[in-house]
Amino acid sequence: MSNPESAPPPRSRLSLAILTVIGLLLVAGLLALGTWQVKRLSWKLDLVARVEERVHAAPVLPPSRSGWADISAARDEYRRVRARGRFLNEETLVYAATELGAGYWVMTPLALDDGTTVLVNRGFVPADKREASTRPQGRVEGDTEVTGLMRMDEPEDSLLRSNKPQEERWYSRDVGAIAMARGLSDVAPYFIDADATPNPGGLPVGGLTRVVFSNNHLVYAVTWYCLAAMSAAMLVFFWRSAGRDNRGAS
Repeated sequence: MSNPESAPPPRSRLSLAILTVIGLLLVAGLLALGTWQVKRLSWKLDLVARVEERVHAAPVLPPSRSGWADISAARDEYRRVRARGRFLNEETLVYAATELGAGYWVMTPLALDDGTTVLVNRGFVPADKREASTRPQGRVEGDTEVTGLMRMDEPEDSLLRSNKPQEERWYSRDVGAIAMARGLSDVAPYFIDADATPNPGGLPVGGLTRVVFSNNHLVYAVTWYCLAAMSAAMLVFFWRSAGRDNRGAS
């Protein structure tokens, strides 16, 4: 025969109500996070589809000065463009880690016929070809045409390292900072990643743009929904346990 004095005291209605509200809020919050991730998944898939369409579309003229204010990453990044002009052959070398190894992106100003300038990432060179004098064949004189992908400015330094223009040490393709360091004016607020069309002498190597988007939204959604289910199960267990305790104490 059980000893009534050993039975756990019944929980008050107030404590049950408070714990129930907390549990329900937790379940609702986790469900909301899961649903938000599902919406993010839909947005990401739509973004990837739109970018894939841009990358493989026929090249168009890049935005002119009158359209610079309306440029946005969502609408314009990775758009395939074709620009004609004259390289100023004043390179800015930006540290790069690519599938070809460590080296540099060769950023070169392209003077357009309308008087504006757009920076072109002509491609990758290894560290031992850093100096332009080691690859003289790659110097392009006169009018030329560049086809590639439109990229957004990178004003934030990468790899937790700051650009040091005075020391010619660049870690991000910061259009504004490069233009200032080179004394360029009327520079477009974007740059162009040149495509894989071979350059004279084989360097720089273009066409290395990585069009990759991290997409973990489905994993996150499943995680939040699983946590919501576990929290709901714990809440049901709590209710049943509290009911048994209260019946045993009566």
